[in-house]
Amino acid sequence: MNTYRIGISGAGFGVNAHLPALIAHPRFEVVALASPTRAAGIARERSIPQAFTSTREMLAGCELDAVVVASPPFAHREDVLAALDARKHVLCEKPFGLNIEEAQEMLAAATDAGTACGVAHEFRFVPQRAALRELVANGHLQPLRQLEITQLGTWLRAESTRERGWWFERERGGGLTGALVSHLIDTANWTLGSVPARAHAFLRTANPERHDARGAFTSSVDDGCFALLDYGNGLIARITADATAAVESFTFAVHAENRTAVASGTSIADMTLFSVDDDETNELQCAPSPYAKFASINANVPLLMELYDEWVKQIETGTSALPTFGEALATQRVLAELGYTTAS
Repeated sequence: MNTYRIGISGAGFGVNAHLPALIAHPRFEVVALASPTRAAGIARERSIPQAFTSTREMLAGCELDAVVVASPPFAHREDVLAALDARKHVLCEKPFGLNIEEAQEMLAAATDAGTACGVAHEFRFVPQRAALRELVANGHLQPLRQLEITQLGTWLRAESTRERGWWFERERGGGLTGALVSHLIDTANWTLGSVPARAHAFLRTANPERHDARGAFTSSVDDGCFALLDYGNGLIARITADATAAVESFTFAVHAENRTAVASGTSIADMTLFSVDDDETNELQCAPSPYAKFASINANVPLLMELYDEWVKQIETGTSALPTFGEALATQRVLAELGYTTAS
């Protein structure tokens, strides 16, 4: 059984979630970390053999089979293209790029490279979300009329003290729409097996004046997104993401004329699924992730490990359920319609 030597680009989510998930996964060996300022210190702390200041430096300085691009969105294009130029397998974080043009360029480079490439939409592997997709695919909900996804969070309320940086800068790809709504658009498209004909949104900045340990600063990004996606044939998706709420809550519902199926809970990865019609409400049991024991490390770790399973299948067989660069381009087009785009 092959083990793939992997490098991680990015010292934020790449270290907090991808690193422990890759260490726990039997098919990967993390051999390098790239980050402009933090790689050397983290590599020492986490026993990563090699550290570099950039993805290109990492690719030139060690032998790799694959790269996880978990750098900030403004660096995705450069990092992905560098890895593909070196003919490596690539898993890129979302949002895929800053605009449609970047997404198209990365997709074309992946096609030319012929390596196994995917996007980290790990929430496809939440059991209740996968079950909802199966209910749609198997015709248990019909005719479809409305898909509803609402995520409420507390982390951007006025009193929160999230550290300043690129996340609060629109021109560098920050904001809630890129970080979170990209996942929700992917969920809608994946569940319905199609892409919307048109989309509209209101992006809101309720708290532009923010503060952290260094004092006050101004945010130029959205802390709420309220979107409508038209899939045609009488089917609409309503997507709401609001990080200024009083509670943490997630609801994912598919409404049809014969019944509704709804998954809800306190978070995107902790939900209960129900089927509701005129006669009764039933709770539908879903098998947990085979990697559920690793959730104590980070709630994303089991989901990422299932994503890596598909990445391995794509590397070895060319066929898998790995979210593709093509699907990421479709999501990027919707993001642009919603107002998440930066000029090239």
